[in-house]
Amino acid sequence: MRRTRFDRWPCPIARATDLLGDGWTPIVMREAFGGCHRFEQFQQRLGVSRATLVQRLRKLVAAGMLEKIAYQEGPRRYEYRLTDKGRAFFDILAAMWRFGEDWLFRRGHAPVVLIDRDSQAEIRPVVVDEATGRRIDVRRLGVSLRSPAST
Repeated sequence: MRRTRFDRWPCPIARATDLLGDGWTPIVMREAFGGCHRFEQFQQRLGVSRATLVQRLRKLVAAGMLEKIAYQEGPRRYEYRLTDKGRAFFDILAAMWRFGEDWLFRRGHAPVVLIDRDSQAEIRPVVVDEATGRRIDVRRLGVSLRSPAST
């Protein structure tokens, strides 16, 4: 069965959905943010089949989210490192984290928390407007077409 492609749709959410594609993509990226770099590490942490992992890593490299770098010759072995585009993806994971923590666990019962490495204080991500620093409230949002001169 062919899946519907959204990579050409005029909507940022549709295009991001096309990149995500399936549930393994954000999970693989979560592990990359957690310091996982080598194929064997990903496979051990995730318990995913080699074929599935190969497919996801190839897709993330092709999308410019990860970069494949040789670290050993004979046999040739690679590491997968986050690119700038890949690091920018953390904003999406942080929003997913907060949603999952707030709505998919009883309050205060998520088994893991985000912490600041320096202070060890818990971090609770929120989505804010870059221009004002205020938390975004969906009840105050609208969507508008950008004028052709600014695209």
